[in-house]
Amino acid sequence: MTSLENTSPPPSRTATVHRKTNETEITLSLNLDGTGQYQIDTGIGFLDHMLALMARHGFLDLSIEAKGDLHIDSHHTVEDIGIVLGMAIAQALADKAGIKRYGSAIAPMDETLALCVADLSGRSYLYFDAAFTAPQMGAIDTEMFREFFQAVSANAGMNLHIKVLHGQNNHHMAEAIFKSFGRALSEAVSYDSRVQGVLSTKGVL
Repeated sequence: MTSLENTSPPPSRTATVHRKTNETEITLSLNLDGTGQYQIDTGIGFLDHMLALMARHGFLDLSIEAKGDLHIDSHHTVEDIGIVLGMAIAQALADKAGIKRYGSAIAPMDETLALCVADLSGRSYLYFDAAFTAPQMGAIDTEMFREFFQAVSANAGMNLHIKVLHGQNNHHMAEAIFKSFGRALSEAVSYDSRVQGVLSTKGVL
């Protein structure tokens, strides 16, 4: 005889966030239990590419429509997308019951190897170590990658460590970073049947 206890599906872990300022207007929808489907239009082609990699390799369903003051530069748009993504992650996770909390991934891209470790602890902290040698890729300043992940970390309540272990090509370094982040996040939000409530001695994350 098969027990019917604890067979109900987990709640849907989705969120849609709309944020409008004098500098940007962003609508983002996220499904943490997706299959890696994405529809992304940020106005910054290179960022679209990176976010698509993150979604695909992290099995996140992600939709982003962003309009920003790109006639100035990429700063406000990139940072605000990070803010909204962090907010969506936090909303979709709700009380974080049953999740692994920790996730880590090492992703190669040709000569490059990048490490990402995430802890959905409720406390934000970013360590970011990537020695880009080009000031810009496409229409995005490479210094904005750190600002993007700082915004994600702060708004998701995520302890996040990112390091390019070695690499030469700037495109490859950025790609390995976003792939490793997607995979680390996918692991951190996944369920573990051994976790009762949340994985913390405090009883809350």
